[in-house]
Amino acid sequence: MSASFEPGSIESQCYARWQRLGCFKPSGTGAPYCILLPPPNVTGTLHMGHAFQQAIMDALIRHARMSGRRTLWQGGTDHAGIATQKIVENQLAAEGRTRHDLGREAFVERVWQWKEESGSTIGKQMQRLGASIDGSRERFTMDAGLSAAVRKVFVQWYRDGLIYRGKRLVHWDPVLQTAVSDLEVNNEERDGFLWSILYPFSDETLRGPNGERGLIVATTRPETMLGDVAVAVHPEDQRYAHLVGKTLTLPLTGRQIPIIADAYVDREFGTGCVKITPAHDFNDYAIGQRHKLPMLNVLTLDAKIIDNRSWSRAAARPGATGKVRDVVDVAQDIGIPEPYWGLDRYEARKQILADLETQGLLVETRPHKLQVPVSQRSDAVIEPMLTDQWFVDLTRETQPDGRPGGRAAIIRPALEAVTSGAIRFVPENWSSTYTQWLENIQDWCISRQLWWGHRIPAWYDANGDIFVGEDEADAHAHAATPPVGAMRQDEDVLDTWFSSALWPFSTLGWPNLDGPVSNEHGEIVADWRSDQAFLPSAVLVTGFDIIFFWVARMVMATTYFVGRNPDGSYAPERQALKDRVPFREVYINAIVRDAEGQKMSKSKGNTIDPLDLIDGIGLEELVAKSTASLLIPQVRARVEKRIRKDYPEGIQAVGTDALRFTFAALATHGRTINFDLKRAEGYKNFCNKLWNAARFVLMHTEGCGVSGTPALHTAAEQWIEACLQHTLRAVADNIAAYRFDLVAQDLYQFVWNDYCDWFLELAKLALNGDDTAAATSTRHTLLYILESILRALHPITPFITEEIWQEVAPRLGLIADHADRARGVQACGAASILLRPYPQPQLQHGQTLAHASVHVTSLIEAVERVRSLRSQLGVSPARAVPLLVEGTMDDSGLFQDIAPMLRALCRIERIDTLPFGAVPPPSAASPLFGAVVHLPLAGLIDLDAERARLARELKRIESEIAKCEAKLGSATFVANAPAAVVEQERQRLDKWRDDHAKLGTQALRLAESVML
Repeated sequence: MSASFEPGSIESQCYARWQRLGCFKPSGTGAPYCILLPPPNVTGTLHMGHAFQQAIMDALIRHARMSGRRTLWQGGTDHAGIATQKIVENQLAAEGRTRHDLGREAFVERVWQWKEESGSTIGKQMQRLGASIDGSRERFTMDAGLSAAVRKVFVQWYRDGLIYRGKRLVHWDPVLQTAVSDLEVNNEERDGFLWSILYPFSDETLRGPNGERGLIVATTRPETMLGDVAVAVHPEDQRYAHLVGKTLTLPLTGRQIPIIADAYVDREFGTGCVKITPAHDFNDYAIGQRHKLPMLNVLTLDAKIIDNRSWSRAAARPGATGKVRDVVDVAQDIGIPEPYWGLDRYEARKQILADLETQGLLVETRPHKLQVPVSQRSDAVIEPMLTDQWFVDLTRETQPDGRPGGRAAIIRPALEAVTSGAIRFVPENWSSTYTQWLENIQDWCISRQLWWGHRIPAWYDANGDIFVGEDEADAHAHAATPPVGAMRQDEDVLDTWFSSALWPFSTLGWPNLDGPVSNEHGEIVADWRSDQAFLPSAVLVTGFDIIFFWVARMVMATTYFVGRNPDGSYAPERQALKDRVPFREVYINAIVRDAEGQKMSKSKGNTIDPLDLIDGIGLEELVAKSTASLLIPQVRARVEKRIRKDYPEGIQAVGTDALRFTFAALATHGRTINFDLKRAEGYKNFCNKLWNAARFVLMHTEGCGVSGTPALHTAAEQWIEACLQHTLRAVADNIAAYRFDLVAQDLYQFVWNDYCDWFLELAKLALNGDDTAAATSTRHTLLYILESILRALHPITPFITEEIWQEVAPRLGLIADHADRARGVQACGAASILLRPYPQPQLQHGQTLAHASVHVTSLIEAVERVRSLRSQLGVSPARAVPLLVEGTMDDSGLFQDIAPMLRALCRIERIDTLPFGAVPPPSAASPLFGAVVHLPLAGLIDLDAERARLARELKRIESEIAKCEAKLGSATFVANAPAAVVEQERQRLDKWRDDHAKLGTQALRLAESVML
């Protein structure tokens, strides 16, 4: 082994060894154990959240493998519809082209080309983290097998009456021109305005509660008033009770709209009157549904005010509405003035406000903080838009034909999976988040207006009628009536989350139930006949932010489809709901924040690339990397300033193992964790400590060839074995409870304190002693315990443990040594630590180990007491000193047993017992085992000189105390000085008082024997 631990030189070699040995493939004869990797976007790169989550998953997987389970970590990537399409469109834009210039087929081919060239980045980065995913089984949500699963599910749900097409309100990105999910929308606080507008009564004789000639409504989006269809008041608001049922004249349009009563209205907010625009607001949409109000869409798909022909192209597109229609004269029909036609929404806003003011209808304008929905992908402000989309029914109990609706067929089993205990959340409180969302769920919009993704398997004939099938022939075969004319496929694609919802079973080969599934290279990646044993998987490790979008939907899809027969019944082995769930447990990991608890953000300059922690990075390179994508000069300057302040020397390499140990140590059951680089640097020191301990052991076991369990000849050996067993029991309990922070704490304590600090020191006594049997046994125990440590640590710190194990294992007869391997001698055991069993706690030698533990624990206590006395008096560790014992020990036999080791470890030349009643000489003393041990001062220090020095120092400190007390006793100082200055003065006073007390005690020690 090299003199120092250099992680960069060993990590790639270790990973290549594991791959060469096939360590990541499912093996073992134990019960199946599977973890599903939340598939990262194919566009993605490794960030701290990925690294934290994958370090936890890899620790679980390695532990399961070493525990003999037949283990699969199912990996792969998500096609990331919007993100991937945007990347390729940006490439085309740089070439001066658009996707429409290429056409759909050529564009999709261009995306596949990008995927093959650049889509493996995150996979390679995960290897750097040590992720032991079976690469031979990697799946992609757009590969042939998973695409077949997507079509199968869509078609089956459609034929079961659970997928439909309808006009509903969705989040609309007017730049990307597609519906987006809630997860792809950020609500940002922005400065805006709240405008109050007078809507006149149609009947000019009516008056409002304060004599107004109409009702005053407030809005932050005045351009949407063009689509208002009502004004709502609270049904119990007596101010407006006489006006309900009357009508108002909608300003600028002249349309008559009713005054309605709805309990949604907050009568205490503003005037208690709310404008209702069902086609452009989610709350208004719900009110519109209750009151059967018309839905007036006043914005085009690119967020312009409609004109007489705005919707003609969209309306005529098969798959947009499902019907071919001619020109739609909506703008004129609903009274939108022609000057607004075709204006961008914000230009229209300016014009509308100006016109309202001219007509005397703009009552008030005041600043207002807004929560603005912004697209993650385009930064465009999202518009609620009424569009034709595909939906999964999740709200109906029963369909009109009597079949179960989505709530009964999909949602109820998904709820029961958690409430029955078939799925357990860790921490448990997240189960209520899951159930509350499902109990209040809305229908799921599954269509997106993109080209990259799973194209919806639906076709339209010349009449616009819909035909659904796994392909056009299947759609035609299942048609209730023959299609008219040629059929054209729907242009939309499915929501990325739709294919991700099938991940638990589609990756295992479903729906091909009769044979293997191969990838594009002809390699087998799954076989349902054998792989379905991995379903349910053991645990899903994921963040709380996708409980709704992914976790719940996987439960919905898996409980519906796995084991389902054509008649809707389930195969016997999947009859019970617990056998159809996608996973047994869901471990919700915390979200990684910076050291100060702030959300990591590129615009804040507090993001950290995990690979920069592993490899290190210089300051200038770090600044360039962190500011490269920041376009706003002020933001770029702010970020650069922060980075130069936080990382003046750049980031020093800590290696993968130290980073992974840091993640484990931080992995509490809290909602967030604060990542501090200093913690990672501290755990690099831990790795160095382990490396140096291994070098010590190897140095003292050169030529040692042992096997089996050591004899544990000495008390120190028995004690360290007892400590190991205690640690392994704690580790087993904490792994089962997903308390990785406690696992890390247990192992750190044992390795650093028990093994490195104490056992190695105690072992020197036997190694340097005259007892050959003790020395031989100690060498065996040094190797045996170290090898157990390496196996116990391996799931968290895989690289360093593999590298050290390769040196330790030959001496324990586990593999051939380097010389034998060079001569072609085959390994006589496992070729990697990953193929060794995880150490399990044993109960053997219980009484013997307990007795030894008492002795060694007592020895450690005595050594710490005596060393503390020496340190406080400044006595050199190399100087031999006498020790006096005053009184009678609680267990004199115990002290006699440990006395020889105490003398050796503390450089004690002799141990004397004071006669009964004798007065000890001036000494430093400490209680021990019911007696008092003294360290005589004579000859160790110049007593007179030390007394004089202490007197001078005490006088100086008393002067400082007086100054502080005078300042703090001044009411003027306390009242006028900054709070921070006053607090600093209080802290100074506390420090001086503490120093005075300590030195005063030391002065007393020099005058007489003093208890320490």
